[in-house]
Amino acid sequence: MDRNSVIGILLIAAIMFGWLYMMQPSPEELEKQRRQQDSLIRVAQEQEKKFQKSLEKDSSVISAVPDSLSQTDSAKKTQLVRKYGVFADAVSGKDDTLIIENELIRAWISTKGGRICAVQLKNYKRHDSTPLILFDPDSSSFGLSLETDINEFTTSDFYFVPQGGSFTVKGEQSNKLVMRLNAGPGRYLEYEYSLQGNNYMVGCKINLVNMQDVISRNVGNMILHWAMKTPSQEMNKNNQRMASTVYFKYVEEDPDYISEGSNETKTLDTKTKWVAFKQQFFSSIIIADDQFDKVGADITSINHTDSSDYIKTFAANLSIPVAHKEKDSFGMRLYFGPDHYQTLRQYDLDLERIIPLGWSIFRYINIGIVIPIFNWLDNMGMNYGLIILVLTIIFKIIMFPLAYKTFISSAKMRILKPDIEEINKKYEGKDPLEKQQATMALYKRAGVSPFAGCLPLLLQMPILFALLRFFPASIELRQQPFLWAHDLSTYDSIWEFGYIPVINFIYGDHVSLFALLMTASTLLITWSNSHMMNTGTQLPGMKFMMYFMPFMFLSFLNNYSSGLSYYYFLANMITYGQTIFMQRFVDEDKLRARIEANKKKPVKKSSFQERLEKMQKERTQRMNQKKK
Repeated sequence: MDRNSVIGILLIAAIMFGWLYMMQPSPEELEKQRRQQDSLIRVAQEQEKKFQKSLEKDSSVISAVPDSLSQTDSAKKTQLVRKYGVFADAVSGKDDTLIIENELIRAWISTKGGRICAVQLKNYKRHDSTPLILFDPDSSSFGLSLETDINEFTTSDFYFVPQGGSFTVKGEQSNKLVMRLNAGPGRYLEYEYSLQGNNYMVGCKINLVNMQDVISRNVGNMILHWAMKTPSQEMNKNNQRMASTVYFKYVEEDPDYISEGSNETKTLDTKTKWVAFKQQFFSSIIIADDQFDKVGADITSINHTDSSDYIKTFAANLSIPVAHKEKDSFGMRLYFGPDHYQTLRQYDLDLERIIPLGWSIFRYINIGIVIPIFNWLDNMGMNYGLIILVLTIIFKIIMFPLAYKTFISSAKMRILKPDIEEINKKYEGKDPLEKQQATMALYKRAGVSPFAGCLPLLLQMPILFALLRFFPASIELRQQPFLWAHDLSTYDSIWEFGYIPVINFIYGDHVSLFALLMTASTLLITWSNSHMMNTGTQLPGMKFMMYFMPFMFLSFLNNYSSGLSYYYFLANMITYGQTIFMQRFVDEDKLRARIEANKKKPVKKSSFQERLEKMQKERTQRMNQKKK
């Protein structure tokens, strides 16, 4: 292992250790997060109480109301009118659900609150093969806060009435379902839902008809409250938790998000285009046709670390303008579907930015190179394990010139090993600056750069880290089997040994075979490099680090995407084959002859060498003066 390879690997190690260090919170941060979570939960509970206060204030009156308000006695009717005003007739009703669906989604709409209370994605299953439900009635809420002269109400407390038409949308048929909240003769608020064709978008239009005298004149906005607990859909709950959060996009700005590891409520301090409740592979997104206002708008993300059923709680309070006209409308769309790059990109709303493909250059590599090649191979109908194999070969071919340049640089350094050892003996116990000067002069005469092998390693790193983000975020790999792996998007467990405190924290509670193969192949390359490409310049303690690093990767990849471990295993084996190939076909005798010929040529001193000589002279003069 030459100095250049060591520098490159040290850089990779430094980045990986730094990343792992930053991802691991300190005990103080964990305690802070716990206190923050408790605080946010209390805030959320208070908001929920406020959100339903109109029913909670007088539950006895509501429970006494029969199905038909006209059958109640006049005293109770007077109480209801006094309490709920124009919404008195909507306090009671039949709690029923209607369905709109196409070939991709099925959405249940409840008469209680007129809301979409559950959504099923037909083409996907949970990890246990049960239907994939994004959210259900018990774990979600959706409603408008209406401030009137009497009180503040929420539409989720009232019963809506379906308005004609077909309540089922199938195939390419375009249809709609209107849920109406009556507020007296000729006055109503309604949600107009529509599905057009086979896509994951549900149209949702809020209509206010003759409500200008119902909503207080001094109110310019309604608050739309939307919240859900996201159920566990995948086998690895920790990976789901670290990939789930709330994304949002301000108008005319790039999308942003709440950090996946934090419990946070964030104020939306300008006009907003959309808000996404993102799970690992699926999302629920609300999109304004125009924009949501900033008055009273915020979003919340809270982790569930003690629940086996739910991963996180998401909530959004979105501000909808009210114009106080005879007919006032606000258009929205609701996306319920997969976090699939092409699917989200087709809407031209930057929705694809919720897929974590890396920042800066890593994202550009994934978007411009990795995804197009992956899709091209996918269109051939190949197994995803074979797709990863072909993808690995393609990238190894692309990067072969860099690997070849690194190998040649290592070979040159190995040829110079006897000369470097001679310099080390000559200057042993003497001024290190003179030794460095002599070494640099040797490199200059031989025409060898000690850093020539480092640059190719650095140029390969962006692709390495781009793929580190691509595989875990690719829904295409979800539930795709290959060999013993049942799902390439998560770990390929061949043995689950249960709870062992320290081992579980460092390694996990299972053994991933692809991660083991990746580790073994990395150790093979380390051994191969140290024996076949030894230059004698290995730093003290470096050998231990080189053999220790693969085990650090093992502890990380054991719980990660098996598709990623499989890719690294393939890349390592191809690299090993390339090394054997270059070792056999590169003629070191010709290389040595070229170096010897370079040594005999007159060499012009570089500016760096001139500076070293100047520093040496100045240092010698100072030492001589001290002796006098």
